[in-house]
Amino acid sequence: MTQDHIFHRTLRAHWPKISHGRGIYLYDTEGREYIDACAGVHVVSIGHAVPEIVEAMADQASRVSFTYGRFLTQPQIDLADNIVAQTPAGLNRVFFISGGSEATEAAMKIARTYHVETGNPEKYRIISRWQSWHGNTIGAMSMSGRTAWRKDYGPYVQNFPHISPPIPYHCAYCQRHGTCTLQCADELERVIHQEGAHNIAAFIAEPILGTSAAGATPPPDYYPRIREICDRHNILMIVDEVVTGFGRTGIEFAIQHWGVTPDIICTGKGLSSGYTPIAATVTHERIYDAIYQQAKSFVHGHTYGGNPLSCAIALAVQHYVQQHDLVARCAQMGELMLAKLKPLEEFPIVGEVRGKGLLIGIEFVADKESHAPFDPALGVTARVVDKAFDQGVLVMPGAPGLIDGVAGDHIAISPPFTVTEEQAQQVVDVLAASIRSVAGELGY
Repeated sequence: MTQDHIFHRTLRAHWPKISHGRGIYLYDTEGREYIDACAGVHVVSIGHAVPEIVEAMADQASRVSFTYGRFLTQPQIDLADNIVAQTPAGLNRVFFISGGSEATEAAMKIARTYHVETGNPEKYRIISRWQSWHGNTIGAMSMSGRTAWRKDYGPYVQNFPHISPPIPYHCAYCQRHGTCTLQCADELERVIHQEGAHNIAAFIAEPILGTSAAGATPPPDYYPRIREICDRHNILMIVDEVVTGFGRTGIEFAIQHWGVTPDIICTGKGLSSGYTPIAATVTHERIYDAIYQQAKSFVHGHTYGGNPLSCAIALAVQHYVQQHDLVARCAQMGELMLAKLKPLEEFPIVGEVRGKGLLIGIEFVADKESHAPFDPALGVTARVVDKAFDQGVLVMPGAPGLIDGVAGDHIAISPPFTVTEEQAQQVVDVLAASIRSVAGELGY
């Protein structure tokens, strides 16, 4: 047991202590240097300890850090304007909260309120996908499909329906037909008919999957089909861009890769690059207008939502991204890094390297021909992550169960947008050595 008083998320014999960070590096109190090749958890887009952000923090803190209730502040107004300038047309209303779970839960409540105020009060259920992750609060977990994280809290979660995720490498529909038939998208229509469209308020999805199936990207026609199905049944389309938003996939919001406009976007991590807890739920103007034609208020909120200090910090981060053209840089470096990582598919335990921008996943399989997973007891993901850690590279362990909720090993690579080609090569070299070592231990 550790000697501190922290309620730890997991027990470890030793927790290294970070003293400071610079750029894409973290340094612990024992003097070790780590390349933060997962940006914490897909968060730190601009790197650590950027002077301009530190200066903005101090400046706003010297003015006012917190207001509530009947007041607005200029940082809140300016940040909302900046966000709206990046979102698809029509998504003009920004609701501020403190984290991704709050963002998706706010979206759930907005969808419910919209249907109540437009005369459809029976619409309350949310359809999502298995192997999805929308957050740790009970409402957000109810919408999630990561079974390993839901199972102990079953008595609390809502009975929301789920459909199959679009993971081409494991799609049973594609394997059966030899080509993509979009049956994974059409499954949404089937479930709507089974559950009754009159009960369904919204469908929620991550445009590109994060740590539940790192880097898994749907086919080109997937989201247009989803949008059409939602429209036909008066169901709102919510996209969870907590991981992918603000440039992580080489475009401001990942849904823009498909040219589709959702009704609600949930954001988080990249909004502040980890410099402060802040997130936002961005809603289409027509949803906002429909609610306020009848209602006088949206009965929801959190204490720290829209506080001026966090808004000023996030605004400084967004200005930094825009001034240094970091979204375009993310697209460029993502393409380069993916090309460097693709040859790892030649390793006997690597099934697929995939992703967009600087959200890249590597999946490990026991059999490359059948795509069969390893026995979870072998701990393949943890072995690779630990070996990379020992060589000073931090990568994100993918959540267990990407294939069937139980089995499936993968890691995510998502460094800050400021990563250089030399640093990218170092990450690739360390991962190659780590995977090669684990393959040898497994007898490959």
